[in-house]
Amino acid sequence: MRSKRVELGGVHCLALRVSFTGDLGWELHCKTEDQLRLYEALIETGKIFGAGPVGGRALMSLRVEKGYGSWSREYSPEYWPQEVGLAGLIKLDKDFLHKSAYLAIKDNVPRETLSIVEILDVTTADATGGEPIFDKTGAGVGRVTSGTYGYGVNKSLALCYLKNVKVGDELDVMVLGKPHRAVVLAEPPFDPSGAKLRG
Repeated sequence: MRSKRVELGGVHCLALRVSFTGDLGWELHCKTEDQLRLYEALIETGKIFGAGPVGGRALMSLRVEKGYGSWSREYSPEYWPQEVGLAGLIKLDKDFLHKSAYLAIKDNVPRETLSIVEILDVTTADATGGEPIFDKTGAGVGRVTSGTYGYGVNKSLALCYLKNVKVGDELDVMVLGKPHRAVVLAEPPFDPSGAKLRG
């Protein structure tokens, strides 16, 4: 989250070192009227490196490989920080909006937790979101919030909310109405230590 004012292609920008893909990346902010000129300059320069624009599905694949949630899929006011893995970011020695509300729930046991699973033996389609998840006894234990094929790690992956499961457990994820064997991963398969982000 460092930032710097830079000029790219003759356009003044604020460059923020942040990534929604899990790899080293930047967000570029400029005046609305300069957006097209900046886009064209980036596309032209990108040709030298074989780079070009990417679509939403490619972005989804990259973020799920890294285990990054997105607003309204994995994150919302309905979930507690300890359920989404963000409780460690809260600094209780500081004042913040609705601190008293957080203090009232901070010691609660998570109702379910945001997890990542690898779906095995997929031959027809990957999960996309909304698919139910069952344990080996047939009991419902969760649902997929985002799913995709992770092309960088060659795995069918899903972010999901799970309850009463642990790392390494085998589950069944329903894809196109059929159960597909899945395993709960301990960490995202892409750059779990975050070394690339700090590169």
